[in-house]
Formats: sequence, structure tokens, C-alpha cells
Amino acid sequence: MSLTSKLSRRTMLQATATGIAGSLGAQFYLPSVFAQGDAPGASLIGDLEGPVIVSDPGLIPTEFQEAPQLAELVAKGELPPVADRLGLDPLVIDPLHEIGTYGGTWNRGFTGAGDKWNGYRAAGYDMLLARATNGQDVVPNIAKGWEFSEDGRTIDVFLRRGMHWSDGAPFTADDFVFWYEEMFLNDELMPVKTVSMVLNRVPGRVSKIDEVTVRFEFDEPYFLFTDFLAGGGQAVDGLNAHGFYAPAHYLKQFHPNFADATSLDQAIAEAGVDNWAVLLKLKNDWAINPELPVLTAWKTVSPINTPTWTLERNPYSIWVDSAGNQLPYLDDIQMVLAENIEVINLRAIAGDYDFQARHIDIAKLPIILENRELSDYTVYLDTGDYGSDVAFTINQAYDIDPEVGSWLATTDFRRALSLGIERDQINETFFLGTGTSGSPVPSEENRYNPGPEFRTLWATYDPEQANQLLDGLGLTEKDGDGFRQRLDGQGRLRVEAVTISGQFLPFTQICEVIAEHWREIGIELIIREVERGLSDTMVGANEVQMYVWNNDGSENVFVSPKAVIARGLDPMGPPYGLWYSSNGTEGLEPPDHLREAMEKFDRAYVAPVEERTQLAKELWANAADQVYAIGVVGLSAASMGIRIVKNDIGNVPARQYNSPASRNPGISCPPTFFIKE
Repeated sequence: MSLTSKLSRRTMLQATATGIAGSLGAQFYLPSVFAQGDAPGASLIGDLEGPVIVSDPGLIPTEFQEAPQLAELVAKGELPPVADRLGLDPLVIDPLHEIGTYGGTWNRGFTGAGDKWNGYRAAGYDMLLARATNGQDVVPNIAKGWEFSEDGRTIDVFLRRGMHWSDGAPFTADDFVFWYEEMFLNDELMPVKTVSMVLNRVPGRVSKIDEVTVRFEFDEPYFLFTDFLAGGGQAVDGLNAHGFYAPAHYLKQFHPNFADATSLDQAIAEAGVDNWAVLLKLKNDWAINPELPVLTAWKTVSPINTPTWTLERNPYSIWVDSAGNQLPYLDDIQMVLAENIEVINLRAIAGDYDFQARHIDIAKLPIILENRELSDYTVYLDTGDYGSDVAFTINQAYDIDPEVGSWLATTDFRRALSLGIERDQINETFFLGTGTSGSPVPSEENRYNPGPEFRTLWATYDPEQANQLLDGLGLTEKDGDGFRQRLDGQGRLRVEAVTISGQFLPFTQICEVIAEHWREIGIELIIREVERGLSDTMVGANEVQMYVWNNDGSENVFVSPKAVIARGLDPMGPPYGLWYSSNGTEGLEPPDHLREAMEKFDRAYVAPVEERTQLAKELWANAADQVYAIGVVGLSAASMGIRIVKNDIGNVPARQYNSPASRNPGISCPPTFFIKE
């Protein structure tokens, strides 16, 4: 049956209407998809749940089974027995609902070579540590465990005995030493050191204690380090030479300290790259190189730059269910290229995907719900813990237009812009009422939330107060259209927002509605939609006045502090962030309130969890009061939280933690997903 034949004429008309709603903004309202009186989306939001790691030695299986295809290879002598492949310390998982069965393909959609996170989230779960179901606590993963020294300056990480790379080579502490000595310390390969290994601008050190014990050492206490160990790995970071470990036995052939010079030059020429550093990163790219040894449950066999990105089960996967079955249950993952996000949504609605959340458009939720029975799927909403799915990060160091820059750096000006947004209208129009209006502080359930009063601080619709603040700043002269005039006599005061094209939410259309809101307070908003790569370049060049994106990642503010301080080339103020990251040797010294926040952030970064939590609350309270970022609508499922799951997929959670850090659905252990018989 074709894609279009499975969709009714009424469905296609509704899809068209939904698209019109996005383009017309506030002029077009969709009817609520939820029963009157219900909390937004309440019937689609379940309780957080997920599988459990088995740690009781008495419950660890002693006999193991494997997929039929692997058993055949063992019988032929082409693979060692499953127990030998698993080693002495397999990662045992008690599945969410039931022990699954082997076989089948997980069908998904992706948008091309730039959509790497599509695969990372589904199959790239190779961090040393991982996130628990609540998204905040840290649990073992590739590593068996860890131990801090009493002063917090040393962290010993314990590996799993007998663990292997996907090609059968041993995975040991030597792979960490190779990464540290030959990749991390090599300035040609890594001119800018990975943030997680640099504490207050001083790099840490890595050493081998024994084959299965790795030591990380820092000059100061670093209790936060486990949060980074739960976020980085080869799949996500290998292409940048980061990740804490690397397959030394494979990558040495591309490193000048080990490779024959003639062979290396030939490999560089064959790959069509400029030098060995680019070549090594290319060869360590989990999504591109099928020959790369990996630790994930599936490995790439047809790369992301082909029409079908295919991953097949890793025969040396360390994941095992509580009955002793080596995971994953599913044979492979196939992501089929779609021309655009609209096609992905139509294919999902038609039931072509087994489990898809990435790129699903919240504006199509009514159509998605209507087709549940026809296409035999269930819809789940995974709300984000971060405070804003749409946020304006304001560049307080913008200097291309000095007068505009001075206003963006003025707290009352930022507060006025925030008070001038009718958030509830945005919520109803673009989020179908499923979001929460307010500031960008994380959810009230988040350990770092500063208090419920900060959700609405400077984040309610109050054009009268906004106008009073702007008048108080001396912006009282207006032109014939009611727009405020610049104080330097150069005409109308205009501010510009940069939006990203084709990403998760219609940021440009949302900004068009906000432009109408700001017209009421006399401020003209110019919207500039660009490609994501170009936006990064513009931010780095300090050319962006306001950057419109979601606030994802900020639920763990120490991993992603973009809403509370400027760090690196962050949109809040690239020269200030550069000053902070270089310890004052580059960039521009920030104003007192930002510098004080940076100092508090530094103290919190090395503090034990209780002190760190209190300091984080203070950082968020300051950010909300200063309005470093204008939150619009958040705490919704709009950004990768609308799951369309076929009804024959087993061990699917009612709700999963939605965050880049948790890499949902990775947090739900996809190796335990299976196709029901």
C-alpha cells in the first residue's frame, strides 16, 4: 500500500491546514486535541519508567544465549562462544516489561548526513556511565563503576573484564591512554581541548592502573566529572577525536607516531583529505566508517551519507537481559532518507516507522492522533525538562551597531522585550496548548530549579509595564508607525533575531508572531533565517544580536550553562565567553553581573552535590532576573518528545526523560526493544 493511499483525504486536508497554521501564526488557531479541563496532553503523558540495571551478584545470569545468526557463526567457528565474547562482567538489564525475542528491523527516518544525532540517540549509547530513568542520577554503562578519592581530585573508572571491541580486539585501559597521549595531547589533532577534561582552564591527566582500571586526575576537586562521563563516548565524540577512549589497535595505522609514512600519505590521498588529523577523525567517525571498531550494541554497516543508514547488531555487545540473552533483540536499524521533515511526518503518520520521535512536528498532533488506529501505532509525549523550547538568547557583547548593542546589554531593555510577548498565544498556536509559558528555568522537578516564582519572573504578558520600562530608558520618541526612535538620530530602533531553518519547531514563524507583539511596545523585530552551520559561524564572529533556539541541555546547567553564563563562543556574548574560557587572556572582560555569575559557576563546578545544587539555583535565579535569555514556551514534547511507536514494539516506556544528555530513546535501552510475535 502506498504512503498516500493509507492516508484519508480528510487527513491530507488537515495536514495542509496544519501547515497553514504554522505559516499564519496567530491568525489561525487549531482546535484543542485534548478534552476540556484536562492538563495539556495529560492523557498522552505517562509516568517516567525504564529498564533496570541488575547489580545483585546473585541475579547475574551464568548461562547465556544469543541471536540465531550469531549462533550459526559460532557453529561454523567464525565467532567465539557467546560467554567468551561477553567477558566476565556483562551489563545485565532487566527489561521494562518482558523478556523479548530475537529478530526484525527497526525502521526509522532521517534527513541526511547532517542528521547524526538520529543514530546517536537510537544506537550510540557507548558512554562510560549513563543516565538513570529520572535523567539526573548517574549509573554504570560501558564502565562497571567508579570511585572518587576523598578530596575529589582523582576518579578511578573500572572497566568490564574481558570486554571487546566489535572486531573482537580487547577493550582495556590502553585505549584510554592512547586517546589521552596520542589524541587529546596532540595539538594538531585537538587544538582546542575537550571541555570535560579541562577544569578551570587546566587540563586533567589520564593513566592506566591496570588493564581494567583507568585513573583521571585533576588539580582541583571534580565531583561533576561523572556527569561528563555519562555524556561522552566514541559514537558522539569520535569524529572530533574526543570521547575519553579510542580503538588504539585500529587508529594507529592513521597516526604519524605509529604508521609508516608512505602508507599514511597514500591513505590521506585515497580519502581525499588534507592531512593525517582529518583522516584520523574521519576514520573514528561512528556514523561514517563501517570498518571502525565500536562498543555500541549496533554498528554502522551502510554509512550515513547513503540513502539508507544501516546499523547491524554488534556480536560483542556487552548488553544482556536478565534471562541471559545477549542484546540487542533487533537484528538491525534502518534509517531511510527523507527529502525533508514533512516527508518524515507523513511517513510516520502512515505507519512506515516502528519508533520515531526525531523530526515529528507537534503541529501535526491532531492528524497523528486521528490515524492511530488506521496505522496501528501509539502516541506518547515526552516533555522536556529544560525550560524553553523557544528561547531568545541575547548577545550582551554585540558591538557592530553600538546603540543596539548598548540596549541588548541593558537589563530593563531585555525585561521589556520579555514582558512584551504574549506567550499563551504562542503556546496555543504552535504548541496546541501542550507547553508551559514562562522563563527558561528548568522544570520544578529539576534539582536545580530556583523556585516556582521564577517561572513567571519578567515572563508574563504585560505590555503596559514593558512600555514603562522602555520610556524610563529614554526611548520615548516614535515615528508615524509607532516604532521607537534611536537616541543617535539614525531612525527606527530595530533588533534582529537569527533563526534556524528546518529544525524541530517553526522558529521563524513563531518570531513573526512575536514581531507583532513587539510592535505594540514600539520595537521592530527583524528576522533572519539561516542554515544551522552558518548560524554557528555568525555567532562565532559576534554578528548575532539574538539567537533563537531551544534551551535543551540546560536541565544540567553545568554541562550546558548557555542560559546562565557565557562560555566559549556562546550566543550570550562570544567575546565574554572567550574571556572566560581563556582565563582572561582573550576576548573581552564581561560586566560585573556576568563576571560574578562566572565566579559562582566556577565554585559550583568543583563543589560536592549539595553545595553545587544550591549554587545552581542561585545561578538560575540571577539568569531569570537579568533575562539573559527570553524564554517563550517550554516544558513540552515539541522537541523530539512526540513518539510514534508501532503497537508491535515491546518494552516501550510510557514516558522517557527527554534531553540531549539522556539521548532519548537511548535512556530507555533500545537493545531491549523487540518485535512482538
